[in-house]
Formats: sequence, structure tokens, C-alpha cells
Amino acid sequence: MNIEFDAYKQKLNDCRPALDGLADSLNLEGMRNELERLHAMQEAPGFWDDPEKSQKIVVKTRQTESKIEHYEKMLSNWDDLMTICEMAEEEDDDSMLEELKTGFAALTEDMETCRLETLLTGHYDKNNAMMSFQAGAGGTEAQDWCQMLYRMYTRWAERHGFTYKIMDYQEGDEAGLKSASIMIEGENAYGFLKGENGVHRLVRVSPFDANARRQTSFAAVEVIPDIENDSQDVEIRPEDYEMQVYRSSGAGGQHINKTSSAVRLIHKATGIVVSCQTERSQFQNRDYAMEMLKAKLYQIAKQQHMDKIDDIKGVQNEIAWGHQIRSYVFMPYTMVKDHRTDVETGNADAVLDGNIDIFINGYLKWLATRSE
Repeated sequence: MNIEFDAYKQKLNDCRPALDGLADSLNLEGMRNELERLHAMQEAPGFWDDPEKSQKIVVKTRQTESKIEHYEKMLSNWDDLMTICEMAEEEDDDSMLEELKTGFAALTEDMETCRLETLLTGHYDKNNAMMSFQAGAGGTEAQDWCQMLYRMYTRWAERHGFTYKIMDYQEGDEAGLKSASIMIEGENAYGFLKGENGVHRLVRVSPFDANARRQTSFAAVEVIPDIENDSQDVEIRPEDYEMQVYRSSGAGGQHINKTSSAVRLIHKATGIVVSCQTERSQFQNRDYAMEMLKAKLYQIAKQQHMDKIDDIKGVQNEIAWGHQIRSYVFMPYTMVKDHRTDVETGNADAVLDGNIDIFINGYLKWLATRSE
């Protein structure tokens, strides 16, 4: 028999305790009990009387089911791989070796992703995430890059079963976007995305340059947790901010109208600016913008150091060289590299299509080692 099958059988036996341990770390039994409770709530009379509440329960149910199914699939995959080893041993058949190698690599990757979820123990990690995008200097080139990042993160959200809501979207002068804000909703959205906060750098041959010259562009991504309950403690008086109204425009489709219903709030003391234009009503847009402003101010209060205000204001005057957390290179080779964790990949196209788990996971591992 091929000695490699023996080696993989040993690897499978070695990783089984870790796989079993994940059930405890994930509180699998607790999740099953929670799922029963959620199903009972949905079957109760009058469940749909409060659409907002019922929708949250439906989303919670879907997320809990997905977690349980993911773990059970890992168990099933472990059983299948062990069966391959045993069949190969009985039949002296090497034909399934590649399937075994591929399957084991996928299993260990799934286990690592699952383990990283157990590291999301921060106070706000389970919350929704408010994500803002701001193009750096450079006109159309930077605005196009900003839209590429917007697409990358919305694709990532869709791939992982998160939903997102456009809060604000300011189109670029010729292409791309100047700025945008979205709410990404789902359990652990902030925990996964918090490491994406910072300046992102693109190096490529500009599609907007007739001479096909190499261009470097910057855009900033800001990620803050949705802290709706805690933000109620933040008091903002009318004299603390300036409110501007303007006509909605951008990527809202039928939900965007052309009246002056969009709202921009400017906090006078800090210079923080938030905008919302996705609702038809100016009052609704003001309420959403106020929640965003409260969340940012609450973060400042929690930090208790006003010299750290840029951590909350995020994109101001530092969307430039030397401040980037990650570089995306398309010439003379393709590479994406995170400058904090040194994680990199040569498949830049896949990254821009939303395959950024390698960087999210790398950041969570890096963060865990720093806190040990």
C-alpha cells in the first residue's frame, strides 16, 4: 500500500481531537437549542405582525443553521476521508490519493476558519459593520479604485451570506465613486471586517491614460461597529451639528429619488461628516445619519483619548503613500500584500472579486498573537 495513505490516516487521527474540540468552542449544543427556540418563535401565531422583528429572527435562524451545517459537514468530510484511507488499504488502490490530498487540505482550511470564528470575542465583534469608502487624490483614477474596493467588499458580503444596505453613494465625476457608506448586516460582520480599516493602494496601468502609463491610486476604507443600543447614551444637541440637504443620486436604483431628501450631518467639534440618501424621506435619512454619527462619537468616548480621533474619523488627509495597510499590484506582476501581516497572494483578480478571506483570517491570527 502507498505509504502516503498511512500518513494521511495518521493526520486525520491527529486532527480529530481538534475537530471534536471545535464543537465545544462553538457551543454546538447551545446552538441546536437556540435553533429549536427560533423555529418555535416562527411557528407562533402573529409572528409576522412585526416585520422588522420577524426579519431579524429569520436572519438569525439562517445564520445558526449555517453554522451547524458547516460543522456537521466537516465531520462528514472527516468520515469520508478516513473511508478513502481504509478502502485504499483494503484494495491496494492508489487512484484516490489526489482526492485524499485535496480533501484533507480543504478540511484543515475549514477547521482553521472555524477556529478563527471562536477568536471573535471582542465587545463589538458580533455586531453589524458600518463601512465607508473614500477616494484619495487623483480624480477619476482614484474614484475608479474606490468603486473596485466597494465591489470587492459587497461581493465578499454576498459570498458569506451577509446582507448590505447602501447608506450613501456619491458617484465619481467620470467613473467610479467619490465616497460611499454601507451597512453590512450579519453576525460577526464587524469582527471579520475590522481589520480592513485603513488605506488601500493600487498599482496598475491606468485604463484612463491614453499613454498606458503606470499609476498608483489610493482609497480609504473605514469600518466601525453598529452600536445602536450603546449609542443611545450619546447626546447630540442641535447646536452641535450642521445639517445639509441635497438631491439623492447614485446606486440606489428605484429607492433613490431626485428630491432634496438626502441628508449630510457635520459635527462641529470633531469635523466628522456622515451622509444618508437611501430613504425617500428626509426624516428617515436624518435618523440613519444621526445613528452613524452617534456610533462614531461613541467610539471616541470609549477610547477616552481625543488624540485618537483620527481612528474614528478615518479618512481625512492621510489617504496617501506610507499609510496603506495593503497593496494591490497589477504590473509588472500581480500580487496583493498586507503590510501588517505579510500575507500575500498572486491571484489579484480573485481578491478583487471578493476572495479576501486569506487577509481577514491572516489579520485575526496576527491580532491573536499580539494579544497573547
